[in-house]
Amino acid sequence: MDPILAVGSVAFDSVKTPFGEKSRVVGGAATYFSVAASFFTDVRIVGVVGADFGEEAMRVFGGRRIDLAGLERVPGETFRWKGEYGFDLNSRETIYTHLNVFEKFQPKIPDAYRTTPFVFLGNIQPGLQMDVLNQVTAPRLVALDTMNFWIAGALDQLKQVLRRVDILIINDSEARELAEHPNLVKAAHRIQAMGPKILVIKRGEHGVLMTRPDDGGFFAAPAMPLETVFDPTGAGDTFAGGFVGYLASCGEVTDASLRRATIYGSTMASFAVEDFSLDRLLTLRPEEVTARVSEFKRLTHFDVL
Repeated sequence: MDPILAVGSVAFDSVKTPFGEKSRVVGGAATYFSVAASFFTDVRIVGVVGADFGEEAMRVFGGRRIDLAGLERVPGETFRWKGEYGFDLNSRETIYTHLNVFEKFQPKIPDAYRTTPFVFLGNIQPGLQMDVLNQVTAPRLVALDTMNFWIAGALDQLKQVLRRVDILIINDSEARELAEHPNLVKAAHRIQAMGPKILVIKRGEHGVLMTRPDDGGFFAAPAMPLETVFDPTGAGDTFAGGFVGYLASCGEVTDASLRRATIYGSTMASFAVEDFSLDRLLTLRPEEVTARVSEFKRLTHFDVL
């Protein structure tokens, strides 16, 4: 079992969906990732919060395998985001994004973190992602997330980072934009040529598509059919936490472990959407994770006659 270094945002979110509304709840990519990954292994988080991120907010990390030595608290207000979803939960409107202390975030990797075997670079400016890679020493595996904003506005920097990445985790629209091709299969092959041999494409309610580095093929997993979906915020980061967390826990990166990691990531994401913010993840029990992974197996299994 290997620990993970996770670098990204810790935030306060305000979210409105057709099923309710929550204000100033703890969120952020690094938060969702770390809570999900901590079900499988130890996580070392690097991020920044403001003076308003008090003990009540810190409780989301409490009792979990999350080392907070790299989480800075500085004067000012914590990163804040507000979004609103309609009945189509695959799309949302951003009401505001206030970077606050995150605007001047410069990742400082503690000495004790620099040799962490698994590294996850959350959705931050590509130059900062490269800075993190320059501070760590010979990681076994580097996974990265990015978004349309950086693809459009910092493409050259992003391509430099991709040359040093093993796994890229993005959604389908981001994959098409990065590859400049509408077909996901061809887009995936173009992105692999940029550096990351493993590409995980999140497709929301349509599941996940992952490239297989051994034979150039693909592995696809469906999304879990759910009766209760309240809030998709953080689902992608939760998927990444389950995916990388599982890989780090099993100690090897093989075709078989990557397939299982895809299912574990999808499992964690399926729980995250069942309530607002991190609420469902904070009450989740390991035995529930195991049971839902078994549901995924039953959902996808068939015999060839």
